[in-house]
Amino acid sequence: MKIKVISLIIILLPIYLKTKAQTPANLFKVATRFINTLSSAEQKLAIYSFDDKKRVLWTNLPVGQAPRPGIRYGDLSDSSRLVFHRVLSETLSSQGYLKTTSIMQLDDILNVLYQKAFDDGKIKKELLTMTQNLKWDHGNYYISFFGMPTMNGNWSFNLGGHHIALSMTTDGKKISVSPYFIGTDPAEVKSGKYAGLRVLSKEEDYGFLLVHSLSDKQKAKAILSRSIPKDIITNPKSSQRIDTYDGISVAEFNEVQKAYLKFTIQEYVHNFEHEKAHEILEKMEKSGYKNMYFAWIGSLENDKPHYYMIHSPEFLIEYDNVGFQNDGNHIHAIFRETGNDFGEDILKQHYNESHK
Repeated sequence: MKIKVISLIIILLPIYLKTKAQTPANLFKVATRFINTLSSAEQKLAIYSFDDKKRVLWTNLPVGQAPRPGIRYGDLSDSSRLVFHRVLSETLSSQGYLKTTSIMQLDDILNVLYQKAFDDGKIKKELLTMTQNLKWDHGNYYISFFGMPTMNGNWSFNLGGHHIALSMTTDGKKISVSPYFIGTDPAEVKSGKYAGLRVLSKEEDYGFLLVHSLSDKQKAKAILSRSIPKDIITNPKSSQRIDTYDGISVAEFNEVQKAYLKFTIQEYVHNFEHEKAHEILEKMEKSGYKNMYFAWIGSLENDKPHYYMIHSPEFLIEYDNVGFQNDGNHIHAIFRETGNDFGEDILKQHYNESHK
């Protein structure tokens, strides 16, 4: 009897997982549910034409410096927020969902830290006022849809605010979640009841684990003698694009180093829901390590400015930890699928197939 039950589970499990996995149809359903919780006035704020130029713009600046399109998260009703979190958890893995929502909460912690510093006489009123004008706030994240969600057509969903730029695009068959920008300030909370909190801990830890595993000869290739970027190089205000492969070829890594590299890559890719994450990882595995490069700039110690990049023909990961006070306690990180930002690749494929 037990053998029959186990056999049945083995047969049915792939079918069950397939129905539970992320699909454009599931995203359509939950996005439609969310939109239906909005009033007509709220829908006008949240929904744009798919061809609107704002669809392919992003920024990591606070909303006090760079207003966002869409409806403000803090203005949603409880019923809308409940369903919006379902949209997030359908787009992201549990890991990515918790990072994203924790980054939103970190803005409130940042406000508390600056207020405490002022109350303790450590900063002046002018600095406190400046930070307040940046409008860091858990509620100051904006939700926008470009095109009405549909089963078979093009549409996208964006979440933008301080240290989050999340974009999901679909043509009804495939899904893109590039670019996905995340950041934390502080990278590690140093005081108060949240002291020790590190929302992007593994992005930092695995980077150090990998660079410290290199031999002196390998480090001579991997560590670049350049100034540490003040931000990720491919930030939205920069005209720079990384089209060369700097650092050390991963083909020169031993098996342990390749394992550490894989830990690091998976930390970024597994922010996405299971099916999308494994689609990306399988593409990487097929390409192999021979075309992949790792580069490091800056300190090899925590709490000092440092930067790393992992680059291949399929993807780009950038991680920058500098901070306005050069304290190495302010992370900016991004994952990009090459040629597929804002669904560029899948939309091109969709266009070609529909115009044969």
